[in-house]
Amino acid sequence: METILTSGRIGGRISPPCSKSYAQRALAASLLAEGRSVLHNLEFCDDTLSAMRCIETLGARIAQPDAETLAIDGGLHPKSGTLHTGESGLATRLFTPIAALADRTIRIVGEGSLLHRPMEPMLAALRNLGVRTTETDGRLPITVCGPLGGGETAIDGSISSQFITGLLLALPLAREDTVLHVSNPVSLPYLDITLDTAARFGIEIDHRDYEEFYIRGGQRYRPAEIAIEGDWSAAAMLLVAGAVAGEITVENVQMLSKQADTAICSALVRAGASVISEPDSVTVGARPLQAFEFDAAQCPDLFPALAALAASAEGTSTLRGTSRLVHKECDRASAIREEYGKLGIEVDLSEPDTMRIRGGTIRGSRVDSQGDHRMAMSLAVAALRAEDEVILEGAECVAKSYPTFFDELEKLKTTR
Repeated sequence: METILTSGRIGGRISPPCSKSYAQRALAASLLAEGRSVLHNLEFCDDTLSAMRCIETLGARIAQPDAETLAIDGGLHPKSGTLHTGESGLATRLFTPIAALADRTIRIVGEGSLLHRPMEPMLAALRNLGVRTTETDGRLPITVCGPLGGGETAIDGSISSQFITGLLLALPLAREDTVLHVSNPVSLPYLDITLDTAARFGIEIDHRDYEEFYIRGGQRYRPAEIAIEGDWSAAAMLLVAGAVAGEITVENVQMLSKQADTAICSALVRAGASVISEPDSVTVGARPLQAFEFDAAQCPDLFPALAALAASAEGTSTLRGTSRLVHKECDRASAIREEYGKLGIEVDLSEPDTMRIRGGTIRGSRVDSQGDHRMAMSLAVAALRAEDEVILEGAECVAKSYPTFFDELEKLKTTR
């Protein structure tokens, strides 16, 4: 799908969709809890829908009392030998260890860019815990056959914390206690979300500096009723839009959230934007922006939003942590360099693990999302300052996390 993006000032108040990081974890925990759990404040992007299909395949029954609520009767009783995870990396890495709890062979399949994303670190850890696996060059499709027994295993956490998340949520139901050794743990706030979700469902997990996790086997998930908080990854895009093109208040977000992308507020302050935080909202207003430095190693999903911010700032901004971007929906560092280059913005990747962006005049051009929802939103925010219209190819990929993004951004442009 092709979308024409135009410049303009924005203003108003908006609530982002719910955190899909929390939503997918809560859906997994609801599956594992015998009894009825209730999840409020849900919005149904593609990744959340993928997680819903997974828990139904694995035995949950789902009812929808209203547009933003799910009632889930849990219980791990696989109904099929095939688990479709769509294009969701988190769903794949979350539900593969959970599927391995079952004493049967389950095949995990996906689509799109997910077929190129690595799974071997997770599979190696599962094999050490008694699970039989097959795979194709460490990628989907894969099969697992449990039951997951517990014990002691190790995993390289440098590629993604999602591998660890799936193990942490599955292992409390293993027969034995488990010690999980993690080398090079990254994205620690996402592990905090995992631990927080598990605790809300009655699960205890201990750790030592995120490098050694102690998981008691034979635990039971308890049903829970929780409201899913707003998504800071989506909020970051909206707040940057306010910083470069007007003023915006993003509601239903909490500064004390465990989500990694609350760090966008620090970057906005460093760039010179006006930032006012309240208990359940953040307001950002445009001021003259200057170049800034920021380490996004623990919050790599912020890179596209940070790129839009840096493109509108005077001078050359330095972003660190690009090594975390290779195994996303696309190679995001290269995608940012290529697509922002079309807009006349110079992006330098010559230094290891570093991106330098020289802000300046944003020109109109034809750009491509490269199938990445965050790239599509980033380019739309940058286009708010463009000299001429920007034509975005592949705009439909925003359905992965924020299906109404373009409509809502357009509404903000008409608000005064």
